[in-house]
Amino acid sequence: MLSNLFHWSFARPRRRWRQAALLITLAVLANPVLAKDWLVAPDGSGDFTTLQQALDAVPDGNRTRQVIRLRAGFYPGVVTVGKAKSMVSIVGAGAGATVLSWNNYADRIDPKTGKAMRTSGSSTMYVYGDHFIAEDLTIENTAGNVGQALALSVQAPHAAFRNVRLLGNQDTLYTHVGSVIHFKDCYIEGTIDFIFGGATALFDDCTIVAKGRISYVTAASTPEGQRFGYVFRRAIVRGEGIGTTYLGRPWRPYARTVFLDSDLGSNVVVPGWHNWDKPDAEATTYYGEFGSRGPGAAPEERVTWSHHLSGEEAAAYTEQAILGDWQPFAAP
Repeated sequence: MLSNLFHWSFARPRRRWRQAALLITLAVLANPVLAKDWLVAPDGSGDFTTLQQALDAVPDGNRTRQVIRLRAGFYPGVVTVGKAKSMVSIVGAGAGATVLSWNNYADRIDPKTGKAMRTSGSSTMYVYGDHFIAEDLTIENTAGNVGQALALSVQAPHAAFRNVRLLGNQDTLYTHVGSVIHFKDCYIEGTIDFIFGGATALFDDCTIVAKGRISYVTAASTPEGQRFGYVFRRAIVRGEGIGTTYLGRPWRPYARTVFLDSDLGSNVVVPGWHNWDKPDAEATTYYGEFGSRGPGAAPEERVTWSHHLSGEEAAAYTEQAILGDWQPFAAP
């Protein structure tokens, strides 16, 4: 009797433990977020055939970094990283091998609404989910010279891009107020205001290529009182023709843009900056340079309302100061 009671009292907990272990195993197998990276392959050899399918499968409110790997290939269509899809990493097979592409533009009629898409509705990729990272791929808008046509729109509180090519013409990259973004080793091209918006964005070791007869690299709309707008460190700026490219002009009156230790090609105009025919903005914008070199560097001939940073002022533009605790590419 005692032996039977002893067996009953210990067997049930063991059985419950086995059942719990089985449930955990089944949950892991059923939820790849806990089990492994996901693979997207158009030929059906992966977990998903489209990137959007993989993004939609990420649980809302996700708190575990989910890595989505894209095989080399061409991925047509609009892609959206929803606001509830946090902690997502998208990794391509190389900046020239994995291409996300579409061709919407501001004046195009949206068949769903019968109205023009406008600038904000023209993007190839939208990022809303927090702590987003993309690496080793291309995002492009192939609409051509048809006005505003975004390749990438970022509204995530925190986002990062490394070895990513952003290809387009007017308004290639839209970074929204409230976002903190790190671009590292990226290539960004365009014509008019092709990096624009109100985010805090750090561009490290990026190549910036201005296309067309007259180009404006940036059109910041930094909110009043925001410490940092666009900060370019060790940028390479190139373009077509001599004296065809302005480093920036103010979309909004408190625009802030700084180039540090950058190599400026002959395409950069001697004045450097444009006031967008807004004389009052000259008193409120903050445009600055430090350590510029190359044929486009003309520190003594810039517009009088721009700033020539001292070494001490330039040293304040650290990754920690600009990005805060968001350090996506920090060494382990």
